[in-house]
Amino acid sequence: MNNSVKLSLKLQERFIKTSANTVRVSLDNQTIFTQWMTEHEKLLRHIINGFEAKPAIQDELFQEIALNIWRALPSFRQDSAVKTFVARIAHNVLATHVAKAVKTIKVDHELSEAPIDVQHDAVQPTPFQSLDQRQRQQRLLDGIRQLKLVQQQVITLALEGMSYQEIADVLSISTNLVGVRLQRAKQALTELLEA
Repeated sequence: MNNSVKLSLKLQERFIKTSANTVRVSLDNQTIFTQWMTEHEKLLRHIINGFEAKPAIQDELFQEIALNIWRALPSFRQDSAVKTFVARIAHNVLATHVAKAVKTIKVDHELSEAPIDVQHDAVQPTPFQSLDQRQRQQRLLDGIRQLKLVQQQVITLALEGMSYQEIADVLSISTNLVGVRLQRAKQALTELLEA
């Protein structure tokens, strides 16, 4: 089991033990929670990475998202895909995080290195190719973080391969608005990257 999932389970256990009311957790909920966190950890990490550059804060946000998923698990009505449900919770947490950061800190230009998953082809890339790819990915992430929140949301989900309908479900907006926001985000990102 992955360290992040173990940390999420520890956080979950601590929440259960410290709850004012005696909480009886069904084995089914624990199993479902563990399965969801394992299946969607990479998606959550990518979404978080699109909003926050600092690894320590990324880990805190992951824990907060995991806790919110745990709390929302009983209310999941299966009227959307689990991926959409999990992504919606993540985006709500991240939108709150960004709003708080904007209120407390007007501008934070300090960009730290963010871990990037490098896809390996059948042919091993040269060190120069690997470095070039990592630098391009870092510039893309830095550019995404400079976009407006509504643009960050749509472009991050689009880069995760979500359809317009899935993005609309996560953000509770129309598919037409998704298209408009995505187009504007791409245009703004292109301008940032060319500058």
